[in-house]
Amino acid sequence: MVAQQPKSMVLNIYGAYGRRLGGWISIAGLVALLGDLGVDERAARSAVSRMKQRDLLVPERRQGRIGYALTDYAKDILEEGDERIFARRPPAKLEDGWVVAVFSVPESKRGERHLLRSRLAWQGFGNVSPGVWIAPWRLADGARRLVLRLGMDGYVDLFRADHEGFETTAARVARWWNLDRLGAEYAQFAEEHSATAARWRRSGGDGRAAFVDYLRVVSAWQRFPYLDPGLPSELLPPAWEGERAAEIFFDLVDLLSGLGERYVSTVLSRYSA
Repeated sequence: MVAQQPKSMVLNIYGAYGRRLGGWISIAGLVALLGDLGVDERAARSAVSRMKQRDLLVPERRQGRIGYALTDYAKDILEEGDERIFARRPPAKLEDGWVVAVFSVPESKRGERHLLRSRLAWQGFGNVSPGVWIAPWRLADGARRLVLRLGMDGYVDLFRADHEGFETTAARVARWWNLDRLGAEYAQFAEEHSATAARWRRSGGDGRAAFVDYLRVVSAWQRFPYLDPGLPSELLPPAWEGERAAEIFFDLVDLLSGLGERYVSTVLSRYSA
């Protein structure tokens, strides 16, 4: 799995705990929590500084202590992430059809074109051909919001479609998405985290360990709901690992979230009094 950067760790701390514990975290408390995750103080403060520059955190002083709260922009990012990361999505239905994004962007806007392509991929779209991207229909509203947010609505058309030939839909889907790679990454996730889930079910652990393991599993999982469009079951390869990986993830969320939150609350209280 890709190593988590300190900036992402900070955002995950706010997303998992900060919002439910008042929305503000002192810099001392944040440094302490990041230290539990293996981030030294210099890297922690540097990450916070970069997030302030990118309009993700805003400085606030409370009771004489320096700390940071989320900006509205960061809150929107986290709320959108909640819908993807923590939603138990059933597979799409084949009869619902597909959303197809078709665009032609001039060379003078190649930067915007590249951003559009990368964001569509991050939304779970598969690439049919240059300028043609496809996803299960239920991703249509998200695609519409994305195009409007990027200001690319003058270059993009969205269609509702059915696949009518000439190869089978399953064969085409295997070309539009790299399901072999995604399945292998799901299998790796399951292998890495199944032992953690078994250990917590068997013997549990303390609050600090719950906090660390929770952030680690969320960090490892959070990319999958964006890369995986939730294809209809009949189009997936045999022995698809996505379902097993999801069960392990949600099992760990149930096991760790409450205990980890109590630990974080204790740490933040220590540095906010």
